[in-house]
Amino acid sequence: MKKVNPFSERITAWYDLHGRKTLPWQINKTPYRVWISEIMLQQTQVATVIPYYEKFMHSFPSIEALANASEDDVLHHWTGLGYYARARNLHKAAKTICEQHDGLFPESIDEVIALPGIGRSTAGAILSLSLGQHHSILDGNVKRVLARHGAIEGWPGQKAVEQQLWQLTDLLTPQQDVVKFNQAMMDIGSGVCTRSKPNCAQCPVAIDCKAQLAGRQKDFPGKKPKKATPAKEAWMLVLHRNGEVILNKRPPAGIWGGLWCFPQFDSEDALQEHINDAGISDETNIDKPEWLAGFRHTFSHFHLDIQPILINLADKQELAQIDSSVMEQNQTLWYNIHHPAKVGLAAATERILSNLAALLAADPVKESL
Repeated sequence: MKKVNPFSERITAWYDLHGRKTLPWQINKTPYRVWISEIMLQQTQVATVIPYYEKFMHSFPSIEALANASEDDVLHHWTGLGYYARARNLHKAAKTICEQHDGLFPESIDEVIALPGIGRSTAGAILSLSLGQHHSILDGNVKRVLARHGAIEGWPGQKAVEQQLWQLTDLLTPQQDVVKFNQAMMDIGSGVCTRSKPNCAQCPVAIDCKAQLAGRQKDFPGKKPKKATPAKEAWMLVLHRNGEVILNKRPPAGIWGGLWCFPQFDSEDALQEHINDAGISDETNIDKPEWLAGFRHTFSHFHLDIQPILINLADKQELAQIDSSVMEQNQTLWYNIHHPAKVGLAAATERILSNLAALLAADPVKESL
């Protein structure tokens, strides 16, 4: 006799009526298509992901196409999505699949977890949603639904709390209709059991949700212990001539790994020292260095206060001598603002380029230098 699981039955019934069924990665589902979507959806809203996903799949329709692409091309398609390690890991994993699995996405969860950038929950989502395999999942949305329903105290980032949530999702994930259940849990977490204003009236499991019954929805899941967020300075050197600027490629590890950025320095003095060492004197500049609009870029663990300094050059300089301590790879590109190369750009680089383009448009004399 089939064991009744009221929780999962209500979840799957809700999915039949309200679940999302026409997202791009839900059409002609394959492990590859679902994999790309799951990685893009980490830390990113569905509405933001859709156009990136469609462009990415058009350019890289198969694992082999992704594996054979250059890292610059992959990062170019990722520009604006953030968390660029996701793109680098996708690229590495595609190469691994071609080398170790003959280009076929593995169907064993242990082999999937072994791929770069894929953890237990993502692996479970890929195999359950694309192949119907019985695997539970525990992404951020699912954690929120389960933490509230079970009134599970503590921050899910703590190992003991996460383990409790894994035990719960393993218990509740049904043998049948796993595709509906897992998709519904993600849909409910993102659209009903939201972080700040949960719509409990539309939730299929609100009737026995412990947090809802106690009026404590905002208490779950527990908040991450607060720490003061440190701030650092970054001075960006913007060398411009005739609509082109110098960009350097970042090392593969660290912030903005593998992306193209303006040469970066820890202080104004360090920037000036490198300018002097490179022989960019007042005689070779069209005008004095100009401070562009500064701004703050926030990472998960610190703030970066960025101050771009613009120097308009009379002639293209050989800039190999400019070698900031953060630029371990001496790869340099003259980047044309109006005819941009298809390379991956850091969000801060894009912002500076946008500000510079507006400045040049307002001053045609500088544009022609």
